[in-house]
Amino acid sequence: MNWSNCIRQVHRWTSVVFAVIVASIFATLGLGKQPAEWVYFLPLFPLAILLATGLYMFALPYLGGRRTIG
Repeated sequence: MNWSNCIRQVHRWTSVVFAVIVASIFATLGLGKQPAEWVYFLPLFPLAILLATGLYMFALPYLGGRRTIG
């Protein structure tokens, strides 16, 4: 498995985790319950991973060499 594919998989699964955390916070607020303050910091770790992997994937075409077709 090449590094680029591994980074893409990490990015995909981290985005799922991030979405579930944010949705659960909104659901909790929608039910009228007030979660503890530390719960609002839970999305920050997956968000940092998403930032790093997203920047890597964004810069990948610019940092890679020219690819020839054929």
